[in-house]
Amino acid sequence: MSKRYPVLIFDWDGTLVDSIGRIVASMHVAAGACGLERQSDDAVRGIIGLSLGEAFQVLHPEAGDDAALQERFRERYSDHYLALEAEPSALYPGVAETLLRLRERGYLLAVATGKGRRGLDRVLAGQRWQDFFDVTRCADETAGKPDPLMVNEILAFTGRQPGQALMVGDSVFDMQMAQRAGVDGVAVSYGAQAADVLQAWRPRLVIDEFSELDDWLARQE
Repeated sequence: MSKRYPVLIFDWDGTLVDSIGRIVASMHVAAGACGLERQSDDAVRGIIGLSLGEAFQVLHPEAGDDAALQERFRERYSDHYLALEAEPSALYPGVAETLLRLRERGYLLAVATGKGRRGLDRVLAGQRWQDFFDVTRCADETAGKPDPLMVNEILAFTGRQPGQALMVGDSVFDMQMAQRAGVDGVAVSYGAQAADVLQAWRPRLVIDEFSELDDWLARQE
C-alpha cells in the first residue's frame, strides 16, 4: 500500500509524553535557585520545544551572556527534572498503541526533540523504546528548533523527500521547523500550546487525541 507520508516525525515532550507540568515546575525551581525572576506558567509553556539554552535566553534576558549562570540554571533544572522523572512521565492516551500500529503498517518513525541526547536516551530506555524509532535527532547534536536541520537530517537518513514526511508536534517551533523544511505539519492540541496558536502556522490537521492521527493517515493512503 502506498503512503503519502511514509516518514512520520514526532516531537517528544507534550506530543508523545505528558511531561509539560514537570518541565514548567523544573524551570521555576531553576530560576529561583539562580536568583532569577520567576516567569509565568504560560511564558514557560511558550518556550517548550526550544533547547534549554535557547529557552533560558528567552525567559531570562536579564542574565545576558553570563555563561556560569546559564550552566548553574541548566544544572538546577536537570537535577529537579531528573528527580521528578524517578517515575517516568506517562505517555499520552493512545500513543503506544497508535505508534505500534503505524510501525506495523510500514511507516518510518522518527523523533525530533529539543531534549539533549542523554535526556532522550534516558526516557527512551524508560519506555523500553531504545530500538523503536528508525532515527532520532536532538537539539544538542544539531541545530535546535525552529531551524529545519533536524528534519533535513532525518530526511537524508531515510532517503525521502520533504513532501513524503509529516511533522507532529505541540508547539509553534515544531510547525515553524516543518514549514522551513518543506514538510507538512500536524498539531496536537493537548500539549504546551493552544490549538488557536498552532492554527496560525497552517498545519494540515489539528488533533485532540493522538489516536486521531492513525485514522487520518489511513485516509491519505
